[in-house]
Formats: sequence, C-alpha cells, structure tokens
Amino acid sequence: MTLPLIGILRGVTPEQAVAVGEAALAAGITTLEVPLNSPQPFDSIARLREALGERALVGAGTVLSPAQVREVHAAGGQLVVSPNCRPAVIEATRRLDMQSWPGVVTPSEAFDALDAGASGLKLFPAVQVGIAGMQALRAVLPAGTRLYAVGGIGVDNFAAWRAAGVDGAGLGSALYQPGQAAGQVGEQARTLVAAWQASTA
Repeated sequence: MTLPLIGILRGVTPEQAVAVGEAALAAGITTLEVPLNSPQPFDSIARLREALGERALVGAGTVLSPAQVREVHAAGGQLVVSPNCRPAVIEATRRLDMQSWPGVVTPSEAFDALDAGASGLKLFPAVQVGIAGMQALRAVLPAGTRLYAVGGIGVDNFAAWRAAGVDGAGLGSALYQPGQAAGQVGEQARTLVAAWQASTA
C-alpha cells in the first residue's frame, strides 16, 4: 500500500537529487516534491523522473504561478504542491493532468481549491492551525476529501493528528535538510515511516 506521505526535498541539488530520492523511496516514501526555491529545481525533477520512473510520483513544491506549472510539466513532473490556494494554478495543473495539492488554512480556501479541481488539500502551516482547527475544517469538507498536514507534523505527533482525522503528511526538514548525505536521509525516512505506520488512524 502506498503511504500517504510526501517527501519534501527543499534545497536539494540536481547532483544530490537521485541518491536522496532513492533513499527516501527505499524507506517507503513514494511521493517526492522538489520545492522551486531549491537550486535548479527543474533539473532535479527531470533527473528524479528519469531515475525513478514509475516507482515514485515526482513533482514540485512552492509552485506559485501557471507559468511555473508549465515548467514543472515540461520537466516531467507529476504533481504540483503550493503553499497557497490560487485557482489559476490548480486549474493549469489539472489541465496538464498532474495532481494538484494547494495549501489551505480556512474553509473558504479549501472550497475554492476543491472547486478549481484540487486532487487533495495541504493544511499549511499545520502547526498554526492546530489539531482543533483541523477538525473544525475537516467537519465541513466533502466526504472523501484528502487532507494532508504539512509544517510541524512528525514522529512526536503523528498519532494525535491521525486520530483527529488527517489523511497524510508532508515531511520537510525532518526528512531532508540541504547537504545531508543520502544515508542520513534514508535513516530519517525509515524513522518517519515507522512512526507513521505505528500511529493508529
């Protein structure tokens, strides 16, 4: 079963990308995003797509405009993750048959995102909204809406967030920090995956 975890490789370089991506994948994290504020992100995405093939879903994070969506697609990206809710970005993503995961905090943003065709919702920053805020949002979302928490969620609180109704998580600095070797990333990935699997929904 595919784990509902997105590995965020913020700051990865094209030279590191494949080794780091393989390490995360080996631990069970099959969805990877390269934020566009990383060095040469489109090169990293292209290299990951070529190396990982159909074994992983690869795309970009911090995508802010339709023009960037087109660049992600040209690099072979399969998903677009944003820190905000911009319907034009979501619509451009869906037109190119990629997954769209916009960032939301409020019900207004969540419904605007869903109306525009979002594949799922990224609650960001989750630490700001908190579990009680997430539950209030979850209560009004349509059944079946996928809601991932990003920002401040990890080994220490997976169980609490899952019990409260979140579907998945985005893993940032707990998984990867710029310059870390693939072996270290793999170790961190295994710890995160084990903690996610141990937490009860």
